Amino acid sequence: MTLDQLRIFVAVAERQHVTRAAEALNLVQSAVSTAIANIEGRHATKLFHRVGRGIELTEAGRVFLVEARAVLARADAAELVLADLSGLRRGTLALYASQTIASDWLPRHLVAFRRAYPEIAIRLAVGNTTDAADAVRAGQAELGFVEGALDDPTLASTTIAQDQLVLVVAPGHAFAGATALEPENLAGADWVLREAGSGTRSAFETALGAAGLAAAQLRVTLELPSNEAVRAAVEAGGGAAVLSETVVAAALRAGTLVRAAFALPSRPFRVLRHKERYRSRAADALLDLIATADAG
Repeated sequence: MTLDQLRIFVAVAERQHVTRAAEALNLVQSAVSTAIANIEGRHATKLFHRVGRGIELTEAGRVFLVEARAVLARADAAELVLADLSGLRRGTLALYASQTIASDWLPRHLVAFRRAYPEIAIRLAVGNTTDAADAVRAGQAELGFVEGALDDPTLASTTIAQDQLVLVVAPGHAFAGATALEPENLAGADWVLREAGSGTRSAFETALGAAGLAAAQLRVTLELPSNEAVRAAVEAGGGAAVLSETVVAAALRAGTLVRAAFALPSRPFRVLRHKERYRSRAADALLDLIATADAG
């Protein structure tokens, strides 16, 4: 069994779709189907159920997916060591970032890094804070950039920047004209929030607790999986929301959102690294570049 076959299997398993996996891997569909058939045939084990036009992992496929990911992570780690020996002249830096960071804070630093080290490829995956921690823990990413609080003994967490949370509403909302809001005002409003597990929601719920209001007291009418979806729903009059100031800055300038008068704390952006895995020079170089840019 080859690493390419494992990569193909993981791509199909994660997407539950042969064609989309082929597109992601830049392969023809027949090559992907053949690779899966070869693994199944060689080991006389079905990895996928064929259900109509779709596919689903069998129990054997679910077990194998865990091992396949682990093998690929170890292979990436081995390649990382060799790339380091070339002195930042080649290699791949695998990153995972929460949505707020990936969309609004990290890109300028990645552009600067690519200009400084053009031979180092960057592989960035995006999810929520929990996803990023899982990726670093499993070795699928060397660095995880998150805004949520974590307590994991396997991961080192270092503050790398600060971010301001703001409460926003549409211009016609009752909060828009208020000179000051109290916690009890928040309980009477409709809310649009990110999904559980996101750093933005976690930080907001912590702030609510400090103000004496339980998160369960909020009337959550919409729970959405991205900052952009939350912002659009609030602009359409769906309720109030708390988002990063960087996410809503353009909407505030344009007047499609209004910042409500409720003070929220800043929160740290953190970088996660596995305490026991190899620390690459490429990752160190990126963190040094970020520290220098933000200091300036």
